[in-house]
Amino acid sequence: MSFVTQDDVFAVNENLLSGLFNEFAPDKVSTSTPFPRIPFAEAMVKYGTDKPDLRNPLEILDISHLFANSEFRAFANKTVRVIALPNAKELPRTFYDKSEAHAKGLGAGGLAWLLVNEDSSLKGPIAKFLTPEQIKAIFEATGAGPGHALFFQADANAGKVARILGGIRSYLANELDLLEKGVFKFCWITDFPMFEYDEENKQVTFSHNPFSMPQGGMEALLEMDPLEIKAFQYDIVCNGIELSSGAIRNHRPEIMYKAFEIAGYTQEEVDARFGGMISALKYGAPPHGGIAPGVDRIVMLLLDEPNIREVIAFPMTQNAQDLLMGAPGGVSARQLEELHIRIVEPPKPVS
Repeated sequence: MSFVTQDDVFAVNENLLSGLFNEFAPDKVSTSTPFPRIPFAEAMVKYGTDKPDLRNPLEILDISHLFANSEFRAFANKTVRVIALPNAKELPRTFYDKSEAHAKGLGAGGLAWLLVNEDSSLKGPIAKFLTPEQIKAIFEATGAGPGHALFFQADANAGKVARILGGIRSYLANELDLLEKGVFKFCWITDFPMFEYDEENKQVTFSHNPFSMPQGGMEALLEMDPLEIKAFQYDIVCNGIELSSGAIRNHRPEIMYKAFEIAGYTQEEVDARFGGMISALKYGAPPHGGIAPGVDRIVMLLLDEPNIREVIAFPMTQNAQDLLMGAPGGVSARQLEELHIRIVEPPKPVS
């Protein structure tokens, strides 16, 4: 779509998806327009993912500030987040053990938990390490009271905490049947970071789509910390399924050169790798953007199929083979010769 803003793209797609789901799934309730908009950073804290399933009533809360300079070393000066689960007083001890095992499967060292008894006393492996002031503050922050269970995760890496608690949030909802029934919960995830820091290569690199327009344009690239710059990028999500990603595209060559420069590319490298796009933009291109929701994912949701392979006519195996069509097939020596391709057999193992 030419000459559009992000809001224009949202309005068109909300009308399309709302009408589509209401027509083909009239027995379910779809989110009314306008769909909620959740910034990426907020989604990662509250849901532990940029594809949140809003049918799940559980949310994650950041309580790191409660443990700044704490004597409890496992939480002190780390990212500390918690999920408060109501109506947990009847859960057996084995449920907590299974939850911890699931957390370890996600890469956690463990899963700290507490159960709030009827008299507001605490039961759990970390209860003795918390001060009365911290307990009071946790109750106030989470709204927890008798019958609540609290699940904690702490680490110096905030991304790791988000990923693990996001997995625990989904696990709890599935195990305890907490997902709201008969609904399609849509939302937009917005304000994706333009750049991120690559720890392995020790440099700033693009976070998602390098061809998106940075919010603030050239001024942002020149004056802001690259890791603080947001992009006009967005995802449409329904019931935890990402239907598609979209963006307002960068149509200004000078802004594109600068964005790539921040990510470590010279102008010559950009011309060599993306010359066709740069040349086209230099002739003049209108502001433009869009999104293309995946038809197969829409059909999967409408049919309530848990596996997308069930709605694809010719699904591939994990080895990228189409068994019905017999693809990929073999090639003849003549075809290889025409394309100047030579097959080099792997060396035979020495016996």
